[in-house]
Amino acid sequence: MVKAVAVLSSSEGVNGTVHFVQEGDGHTSVTGHLSGLKPGLHGFHVHALGDTTNGCMSTGPHFNPVGKEHGAPEDEVRHAGDLGNVTVGENGTASFTIVDKQIPLSGPHSIIGRAVVVHADPDDLGKGGHELSKSTGNAGGRLACGIIGLQG
Repeated sequence: MVKAVAVLSSSEGVNGTVHFVQEGDGHTSVTGHLSGLKPGLHGFHVHALGDTTNGCMSTGPHFNPVGKEHGAPEDEVRHAGDLGNVTVGENGTASFTIVDKQIPLSGPHSIIGRAVVVHADPDDLGKGGHELSKSTGNAGGRLACGIIGLQG
């Protein structure tokens, strides 16, 4: 078993913690709690770079090691980092669990050292019919991010 964590923060008051656990079956469980968000859906992705020198903008594009178009988490054609949306309640918080097979914590496509990003708007899951749908899910600005690091 391999464990990782990302602590998210932003200048807009959004913060949270996201835990990653990879079991022997190759699936990674992602559990998190976020606060300071507006109610509704927010895009949630693993981005390619663990660089926050320019805030969340320097985390690069979605993690996409095999060069596919953007899609929903259940789609065959998707970026590895496409984790869909998190649902934020009326109180501005979200607690969630996601299980995914394309974000390993070890091996050549490991997400360790990359970043997790929460976006301002819903991810249209690549179904929006315009160019941003195919690259970002048209999920809007980057509200908060954190670098994914190994956990003991």
